[in-house]
Amino acid sequence: MNDSRDISPAVGTQSGPPTSKRPALPFIKAHGTRNDFVVLVDPEAELECPPQLVRAMCDRRAGVGADGLIRVARAGALERAGVIPQRPTGCGKATWFMDYRNADGSVAQMCGNGVRVFAHVLVAEGLIPAAEGVEPFSVGTRAGAKRVVLHRADARDAVVSVDMGAPHLLGPATARWNGQQLRGLGVDMGNPHLAVVLEDHDAHSLAQLPVPLPVEGDPEVFPEGLNLELLTPLAGGRAHMRVHERGVGETESCGTGTVAAAVAALAHRGRRVGNVAVSVPGGEVQVSVTEDGSTLTGPSQIVFRGSFPLLDANSVT
Repeated sequence: MNDSRDISPAVGTQSGPPTSKRPALPFIKAHGTRNDFVVLVDPEAELECPPQLVRAMCDRRAGVGADGLIRVARAGALERAGVIPQRPTGCGKATWFMDYRNADGSVAQMCGNGVRVFAHVLVAEGLIPAAEGVEPFSVGTRAGAKRVVLHRADARDAVVSVDMGAPHLLGPATARWNGQQLRGLGVDMGNPHLAVVLEDHDAHSLAQLPVPLPVEGDPEVFPEGLNLELLTPLAGGRAHMRVHERGVGETESCGTGTVAAAVAALAHRGRRVGNVAVSVPGGEVQVSVTEDGSTLTGPSQIVFRGSFPLLDANSVT
C-alpha cells in the first residue's frame, strides 16, 4: 500500500465499530527506506506496551506487520510512568521522546530511521507546528537527545536529517555467520554494530547472500548481541549494504547501521571523514561523517492509519 489513508474495518477487527468488549488501539503505519514501524501517539504515556502487544502488532501474518514499534510521548510522562528511569541529558520534561521497541518486544536504545519517522509524525499529527520543522529541534531517545531537521514534510512524505552523534569505534571485531568467521569494524551508535566490508562483492552478489541467517557476535565485544552490516567497498561515493538487526532479523534498512557502514566504508579506504550514499534494499540515504559527529538524511513516508484490537494483542505471548 503506497498511500496515506484510513483503513476500515480496522486491522484485525470485524466489520463495524469497536465495542467496549473489544477495545481498539489507534496506530499509524510508516516507514523510512522500508524500515517500517507501527507508531502509537501517546503524549502522556497512558498506554501499556508489554512485549506481547509489541509482538502482536509487529507480526506480519497476524498483526499490522513492522520491524518495530514507536511510541510518541513526552519525556516527562515516560519518566513519571517508570518507562525510562530518568530523562537523558538534553531532554526536558516536555521534549518528545521516541520509546522504541524491536519487533520481538525488546527495548532498543536508538533507531535512526525511526527518528526520521518520529519527527515526521510529530508534524503530520500537529504535535509541533510545521513551521518549527525547518529549524533543528530535539527528539529524546534512550541513546540521548538527537537534533533533527525536517527539510520538507506533508501528511504523507518527508525528508529528514538526524544528528546521529559521534560514532564510537569498538575496533576490529568478529562474528559467526553462515558458517564463517566475519571480521569487521565494531561501531557503537547507541546500539552495537559490526560493519563488514566484503572486498570481493558488488551490489549484485551482495543481494544473493543469505543475510537472514542467525548471527553470533564476540560476547566480549557484543555482550548484548549486535546488528550486522554487510557492505560493498566504497566506490564513487557509494556503498551498498544489507543488514541483520538484533531482535528482528534482516530488514530493508537500518539508520544507525547505515552510519556504521559509512564509517567502515571510509575506514576501509583509509579515511575518517566524508560523505557516503548508502544504498539499501529499501532505498538510499545520505550519511555525513565528520571529526566530531555524523548526520543521516533520508525519507519518511506515512502509509496508512488504522486500529488494532487489544484483545487479540493481549492473548498473544
